[in-house]
Amino acid sequence: MTAQNQVQIINSTVNGVDVDHVMNLIGRIQEDNERSKFQFRLSNQWIDGGLNRSRIKEYYADGHEDEARTEPFILDADEPAVSAGGDSAPNPMEFILHALASCLTSTMVYHASVQGIDIKSVKSSLTGNMDVRGMLGLSDEVRKGYKNVQVRRLVGSTESADTLKELALFSPVYDIISRALSVDFVLETC
Repeated sequence: MTAQNQVQIINSTVNGVDVDHVMNLIGRIQEDNERSKFQFRLSNQWIDGGLNRSRIKEYYADGHEDEARTEPFILDADEPAVSAGGDSAPNPMEFILHALASCLTSTMVYHASVQGIDIKSVKSSLTGNMDVRGMLGLSDEVRKGYKNVQVRRLVGSTESADTLKELALFSPVYDIISRALSVDFVLETC
């Protein structure tokens, strides 16, 4: 759904989303395509065993570097005990599920808000199925990551399930996961 197809919202806040703010951003991007270029950044450092820590603070959006965040977000990742990890934090595969679930939710809620669709509740459960022989190097014929992911969602709304699913599938994380993505990987030693 394009911004030209959006309905006029009388109440600026729908589902907790400031629709005027979102529509102003869309307007700025329509006037200047350079404002559509966003860049999110993360730095990560290994701590011990399966434990590593990521720091997220700086990002570029709407034509400039963000200066609103005063403190970084700190996220730890670890491996479960079955993998000889400390099980002190979710593992990276669980973070993928979290990223997908939260992006599908936010995307659906934001698109619904701009269209004036009321959302009362959203509950999701995700399951990622993986054969670890690929990751362990035991089989070249088995994918290293998830072979598939199932998303089950229950939404409290009078809108049709088809419409809500269509809105959710604007999710950039869904796009990343469901389609191939090139990753430039550079490794240096020190």
